[in-house]
Amino acid sequence: MKKSLIALTVLGAIAGTAQAQSSVTIYGIVDAGVTFSNNNVPASNADQNSRLGGSKFGVGSGNIDTSRIGFKGVEDLGGGLKALFQLEAGFQTDTGALGSNNDDNTGLFNRKSVVGLGGNFGSVLLGRQADLLEDAGNKYTSVKDFGNFVGAMHEGDRLEGARTQNSIRYNSPNVQGFTGSLIYGFGEEAGANSNGQAFGAGGTYDNGPLGLYLGYYQSKVGVNPADQDPLPTDVMFPEGATSSKIFSLGASYLVGPARLYGNWSRNNVPDVYKRNIFELGMDYAVTAPLHVLAAVQHKVDSIDNAGDQSNGSKAKVTQINLGLDYYLSKRTDLYTLASYAKGKNGGDVGYYNAPVAQDDAGKSSQTSVAVGIRHKF
Repeated sequence: MKKSLIALTVLGAIAGTAQAQSSVTIYGIVDAGVTFSNNNVPASNADQNSRLGGSKFGVGSGNIDTSRIGFKGVEDLGGGLKALFQLEAGFQTDTGALGSNNDDNTGLFNRKSVVGLGGNFGSVLLGRQADLLEDAGNKYTSVKDFGNFVGAMHEGDRLEGARTQNSIRYNSPNVQGFTGSLIYGFGEEAGANSNGQAFGAGGTYDNGPLGLYLGYYQSKVGVNPADQDPLPTDVMFPEGATSSKIFSLGASYLVGPARLYGNWSRNNVPDVYKRNIFELGMDYAVTAPLHVLAAVQHKVDSIDNAGDQSNGSKAKVTQINLGLDYYLSKRTDLYTLASYAKGKNGGDVGYYNAPVAQDDAGKSSQTSVAVGIRHKF
């Protein structure tokens, strides 16, 4: 009897140790709400430069966070070394389809599929993954509060998230609040290794009430390029040409119940345009569950290709965003978001694949509202 008890105790200890050494977590977000927007280009009218703008009601998916389901795991290999993996699939809550409303990648694990090693040296991950700019966007910018709802203003600066195919990424350990990161994406084109390649670098600092980030990302045209905004169809981009150079920096600061933040991004598409994006915002906790959100964004495009803009003026868009976010629990919240955007001199309001109608002078505007619910598990 005693021997049996001793054996059971030993087996239980071994099983507990094995369980602690290897684990897999299932997680996700489901976000959906009723949405309204005006001045949308009707489906029957493919010309964006039109005065025919229509209102649209519907159920929007991922108003703040892209709906997703993911699996991540870690195995303790001993000596401080760990094996890591993460698989994450984005989907549309309103239809159940893979991908997001503004993402053409409908692969199974379209958001992330990585495997690698971690330890005291940091971590090294290989696969399809985001760079440091997405990490910063989720912590120090309006992406944290408004997410996809105001994402059109962040097109081109990667703060809202973009993936690099065929990539290897290194993340340093946290040293008194500072974390550095490097990423390199292989173009994988035989005989032309530089075609389609991408690389990025940057760092974040998070210590006490202060948060800072600085990052850079550059990509080239190729058969297997990193994810990026579609390039203008009227400009020829030879393979191997630099398609985007992105530099971004920003900060956030906690002042009592308020989180204040500001950031600036510059995206240079050689021989096409230089885009500067400025943002100021606030998240004010009126009570523990109730948050008031506000952000102002301004985007300026300096057009290099004269054929794209005849008057030589800078295309501009200004957007004002307001919101209320009420947390029913740590996992579930209800939100109301409203936004007004105004563009002039041909400044694009809306997403590239869902533009807003413009008048003959290149002016456009849009009001958007969303009321929804988000659950994290």
